[in-house]
Amino acid sequence: MIKMNDRIGFIDKADAYIRGEMNREERELFERLCDEDPEKGKILQEQMALLGRLQDYQVRKTLRAKLNSIYDDLDLSAIRKSASPKPSLKTLWMKHRQTALIAASVALLAVFSTLWVTGFYSEVKESSSKYSALKRDMNNIQKNVSAQNAVINTISSNVEKSPRKVNPSTYGATGFALTSNGFLVTNYHVIKDADSVYVQNSEGESLKAKVVYIDPSYDLAVLEITDPAFKNTVEIPYTFKDKASDIGQDVFTIGYPREEAVYGSGYLSSKTGYGGDTIAYQVTIPVNPGNSGGPVLDDKGNVIGIISGKQTEADGVAFAIKTDYLLKSIHAIPQDSLTKALNINKKNTLAGLPRTKQIKKIQDHIYIVKVY
Repeated sequence: MIKMNDRIGFIDKADAYIRGEMNREERELFERLCDEDPEKGKILQEQMALLGRLQDYQVRKTLRAKLNSIYDDLDLSAIRKSASPKPSLKTLWMKHRQTALIAASVALLAVFSTLWVTGFYSEVKESSSKYSALKRDMNNIQKNVSAQNAVINTISSNVEKSPRKVNPSTYGATGFALTSNGFLVTNYHVIKDADSVYVQNSEGESLKAKVVYIDPSYDLAVLEITDPAFKNTVEIPYTFKDKASDIGQDVFTIGYPREEAVYGSGYLSSKTGYGGDTIAYQVTIPVNPGNSGGPVLDDKGNVIGIISGKQTEADGVAFAIKTDYLLKSIHAIPQDSLTKALNINKKNTLAGLPRTKQIKKIQDHIYIVKVY
């Protein structure tokens, strides 16, 4: 326990440290002292918090004094005398706009000063840096080009018609089928500001797609494959769960952190997402850039979420938009804006199957989303 005299002396040094009155050597010695003595470190943190509150109070006090000074300078009797019985807003503004602008400027200055003093901006920056959207930078991946991309980018003399060329994509992610007739879902942040979108199926076939609906508030985007080469797939084997799942539920995902599908398994670790976000789940499952937009399924083959990001400071901590919000987005799509029906599958053919067979039935409905 630090004695009272020693505590007072330490607080004086802490004040000098916080105000920046120490030189570099003194600051390093003081920081080392706080690191080695947890009690003194705690006192320093308490003193920093106290001074922050005092500075906040001083800002408010200064603002109040300035506003009172402005109010005292007003000639209220003259204002009342010159005012008409029913003055218009325009008249009042023209008479007192200078005073109002000064008061508004002082108020804004005080608000931003308070946010700066209390560390609001640094906290927002730090918080944002801990969450990572899982877009995969395609141009920076140094690897062999897949056979499909070789076909797209090379004119073969053995083919009568040259396959269309597609420029290298800016980044890629994952999407999965909502229906067998070409509707897919991915994250909004994946396709935002895209000039064009292609999807690549498990056989390496690249197909043109268009965005038919976005919901930025839920970070969701619905795509439709419009490529003439696309043929309807077999029926979707999974269903979409509209009720909350329980913590501890075993889950798995399939996505494209690279040019071939990658499986990952884990469990649902929280009913809320990053920062307590109620739109998402937290799942303990390995994900990497490129997994964004991939499905999260329970052991019965129900889609319970869509991978949207991960926490950078913890291994295996990812976040998935709840399927309930996907269904809300789908129901919000104006039907007359679609060229064909978007009917969600309600028949699950995965329940009871071993995981390997579930994956075989699912993987043909998972796509790489490539944005240009």
